[in-house]
Amino acid sequence: MKVQRSTIFAVNAKSNLHHFHSSQAELESVSKLLDRKWGLQSPAAPIHQISVSSTQGIGKLSFLNNTRPRLGDEVSKKRSSFYILRDDLLHPLVNGNKARKLDALLPLLQDHKVTDLVTCGGCQSAHTAAVGKKNSFYVVTAVSCAERGVRSHLLLRGEQPEVLTGYNLVSTMYGNVEYVPRSKYANREEMLRTHADLVAGEDGSVLWVKDLEAMDGFSSSEAASSRKVLIVNEGAGDALALLGMFRLVKYLSEDHLLGKKSRVKFVVDAGTGTSAVGLGVAAMSLGLPWEINAVMLADTLQNYKRHEARLLEEFTRQFLPSIVCSSLDTIKWVERQRPRKFGKVLEGEVEMCRKIAQETGVLVDPMYTLAAWETATELVEDEESSIVVMLHTGGTLGMFGLAQRYKSFFTNSND
Repeated sequence: MKVQRSTIFAVNAKSNLHHFHSSQAELESVSKLLDRKWGLQSPAAPIHQISVSSTQGIGKLSFLNNTRPRLGDEVSKKRSSFYILRDDLLHPLVNGNKARKLDALLPLLQDHKVTDLVTCGGCQSAHTAAVGKKNSFYVVTAVSCAERGVRSHLLLRGEQPEVLTGYNLVSTMYGNVEYVPRSKYANREEMLRTHADLVAGEDGSVLWVKDLEAMDGFSSSEAASSRKVLIVNEGAGDALALLGMFRLVKYLSEDHLLGKKSRVKFVVDAGTGTSAVGLGVAAMSLGLPWEINAVMLADTLQNYKRHEARLLEEFTRQFLPSIVCSSLDTIKWVERQRPRKFGKVLEGEVEMCRKIAQETGVLVDPMYTLAAWETATELVEDEESSIVVMLHTGGTLGMFGLAQRYKSFFTNSND
């Protein structure tokens, strides 16, 4: 497993360059940062413990799930087991890291009286390689907006599938879907802005998420009947999305859970990489001895680092202006066990997902969460001093699209 480690530096008020550390003032700044309304009623999610043992047959591993593990002072560091945070159980449809990304955003929709939200994503179809949780974000957005009386407008790359299933089916039930040619989708910013302007009409107004808090929202002088349209980047790749991860890390570091002193190796699959950056900057800001293992799935290391740098600059400027960050030393960008072109499922992976589900009751998908599971099992074989924790990022609706594309992997499943 190839590893790329990031570094971080900060400049204080006296402009002295030093490794980032969490002073009392900085911790108080984080506390104030988290003193806001949230979309999730609680940051909590079930934590299970997976024991790993050698066996014969598929994958040569066997798994056992302890749904009531010991935590706090009794948290286990024993080899061959890891903890899994079941964010896939947060909501029937609004779950995983997408729910965390929307945690700080959703209350702002109501506070600023947003009437419409425009976002985009890749189309799930039998002919589309990029199926997975990148697509599920627009579904989560559509459901969350509908529950709050906000109209969602979803621009999906590609052609409408012949049969609507999974993400596409749910998104058409909750939101307004438009399929966009790939040539037009290539310029996402222009595409989103043009569509938002059409939704807003002559009397409405348009705002990007990155400007929402800084600009005090929409003008109060606008007519009550005018549209107030908010644009959300693909996959919620905005600094505001990191706040939900801050809230999660703060919760997990409580003494009755993982604590503040335990060495933790966190594992998360990386689509856009936003969740990994959120976990990393939160752990660093809170002074936690955590390492974030981000399994690169959908992009190159160079592009993940570029996204990390942009998010850090945007986040610190918007929320922690006293700190100047270049990159994070809490994050390890790692390759998955079996690297491949994004969107490709390899022989035996669907069967491994089935084995995991049958033995533990945890459903992972071969595109994203299986990669995190495999990395977690690899880490526990080498670790004796650290706790290994996998974040289950959801995305199980993507199995429908995979079943369309890889029919042979899903037929005669009992043979």
